[in-house]
Amino acid sequence: MTLWAAHRGTAKHYVIGDSLEAIAQLWRAIVVQPQKTAKRYEEIWNGQRPGDTGYFNRIRDRYNAGRDPVDLLYLICRCVKNAVRFNKNGAFTQSVDKRRLGMRPNKMTSAIQGASLVLKGRVEIVSGDWLDTVSCATGHDFIYMDPPYLGTSIGRDKRYAHQMELQRLIEGLRALRRRNLRFALSYDGMTGTKNYGPPLPEDLEMTRLLLHAGKSSQATLNGRDEETVESLYLSPGLAKPRNGIIRRPSKDVQESLVF
Repeated sequence: MTLWAAHRGTAKHYVIGDSLEAIAQLWRAIVVQPQKTAKRYEEIWNGQRPGDTGYFNRIRDRYNAGRDPVDLLYLICRCVKNAVRFNKNGAFTQSVDKRRLGMRPNKMTSAIQGASLVLKGRVEIVSGDWLDTVSCATGHDFIYMDPPYLGTSIGRDKRYAHQMELQRLIEGLRALRRRNLRFALSYDGMTGTKNYGPPLPEDLEMTRLLLHAGKSSQATLNGRDEETVESLYLSPGLAKPRNGIIRRPSKDVQESLVF
């Protein structure tokens, strides 16, 4: 979202925050040292050898021991479905996707250089709790939040290094509302007939939009044809309520909107 906004010159200054320190370190490396970061990724990627199925696991062990951010970048690109998984100790646990080798170095170099170009000198990168990150926000700012969804924060299938308890999220949103801050929140939704969580409380007075997010990759792997719908909550005044599911406009409609 920050790259999208910066590419279009939406604001003069941006803040990227994540609770995982390695992600913050990775963004700093991308923005400040793009060539070094791209070179490091190329070295790791080229370390793969045909038939060496243990290479990914060795990089994973190395990341878990030292928390090198570029090791993490490789793991994200090469793991199953790019679906990151951590255990309760913060160790990366997802396995390797044997069908592919991850993003090739030339494509990754282009992506890193592009990100650095649009963000360098315009971004602050922080690590820590989300409420600390937005503590200095004012009415002139806009906040976008994409926390771990409820379905990945309860039960046995916990996927992230840090979970988001529903009640703490609600209390935090109430604090943002009391400060009259503008924000958007991606949170939960549904796949097929399965809902991942109840709607957030009405007393928050947020507008909830249902966005069509395409076919569910997990359902496809399990032999089912199901679509995913995600919830986007907006603070008051940013959008009018809409009934039904909002789908991506066709190419013709998109072009008419552009021109």
